[in-house]
Amino acid sequence: MQATHFRPERTILELGDDFYDAVAPADFPATTLRFRNDRAAAEVGLAELDDAEWVRHFGRFAPLDGSLPQPLALRYHGHQFRSYNPDIGDGRGFLFAQMRDADGRLMDFGTKGSGQTPYSRFGDGRLTLKGAVREILATEMLEALGVRTSRTFSVIETHEALDRHDEPSPTRSAVLVRLSHGHIRYGSFQRQATLGNHAALRRLVDYSLEHLLGEAPGGEDAPVRLLTRAARDVAGLAASYIAAGFVHGVLNSDNISITAESFDYGPWRFAPTWDPGFTAAYFDHQGLYAFTRQPGAIYWGLNQLALALLPISSGEALTPARDSFVEHYEAALRDAFFRRLGVRSKGPQADFDLMGEMEKALRTSGVGFDRFWFDWRGGALRRASALYDGAEFAPFRDAVAGFEPAVALDHPHWADDVPCSMLIDEVEAIWAPIAERDDWSALHAKVEAVRRMGTAYRG
Repeated sequence: MQATHFRPERTILELGDDFYDAVAPADFPATTLRFRNDRAAAEVGLAELDDAEWVRHFGRFAPLDGSLPQPLALRYHGHQFRSYNPDIGDGRGFLFAQMRDADGRLMDFGTKGSGQTPYSRFGDGRLTLKGAVREILATEMLEALGVRTSRTFSVIETHEALDRHDEPSPTRSAVLVRLSHGHIRYGSFQRQATLGNHAALRRLVDYSLEHLLGEAPGGEDAPVRLLTRAARDVAGLAASYIAAGFVHGVLNSDNISITAESFDYGPWRFAPTWDPGFTAAYFDHQGLYAFTRQPGAIYWGLNQLALALLPISSGEALTPARDSFVEHYEAALRDAFFRRLGVRSKGPQADFDLMGEMEKALRTSGVGFDRFWFDWRGGALRRASALYDGAEFAPFRDAVAGFEPAVALDHPHWADDVPCSMLIDEVEAIWAPIAERDDWSALHAKVEAVRRMGTAYRG
């Protein structure tokens, strides 16, 4: 997908100032470009910016011609670890610009670490450089594995010393720009419902339908159509997390997008093995957002969206739309598993049996998550390995034997000795040379390897 020119938009202004506050970006001491996503830039017509222009727009936030004249900090509420918080909003980021991609989709540039806003509370509005590097790695890996995600568009080091309690301080600072298909969150709807602003709530429903979901706005059934679409899409996101072995870490309702695009990566991790209780956030003491609890957490968030829509609809109309999540999730999980395994469906019962045996074998054997998909791509073990000789894998071996491959395996990635993964030790190993001697070569090599894997999966 290649855009020939930049196509600016400013559709967010249609919503009115109930939804945002105009803010000014931080004035950083210095700016050093560390990462530019030219592949994503080509899709929105900005690949030909030179580095100086890039920094002027994505480090100093000079407006992009024809888009928003100034940054907007978006307003929202949300449940955070199941407690409702009306005192949140964009606290260290803002919506910088909007545009159309080559397919005509509305896209947003959102920031992280761009300075304080009215919603910063006691925060400094800044982002650590390590946090920015981690978000590069998360988004690149998820995109390669077929998860719908925001993409890290730019990272610029801003040369401030930051104090943080959860990592060695002072530490280096950065500002990140992410490209995504809209920044409207479930918490955006919750805010308007809580404030009793029903006219604004209807505007937000229509805006989301028309500009983000490609559906007709208006009509008494608009909230139901929105929730129906949200249930289907977010069920797909939940399933893709499980197939990727990904743990987001903080699936609060302000971190779930109405477009079901994963975003806002803090304490994320990829699970080394199939461990249902594996958590990413050290502060998730109850395991609320643990690996296999994520679908339930996302469904809980979807229920909060349904409750927010209740003032302009009815429970009788909204409940079936919300509950369709379960059926959508089951189908999406099968599709996600089979896509990564690379086999064709044989029908509901055979598919169900295979998924059950696969999950059971992974859970009881402790085989590496990435290793398993890599070895069994195409539905048959393609390299000598004693990992799968045990009795715990016998039912899976029998079940998968009758499934036909659905993919070509001629990409050289599949002939590698080891799979491409993104475990925490690898992330730390990539960060260490940056912190110690400003050596970015390991990061660039990893991004290249991940994109190569993504090409292999798409093939």
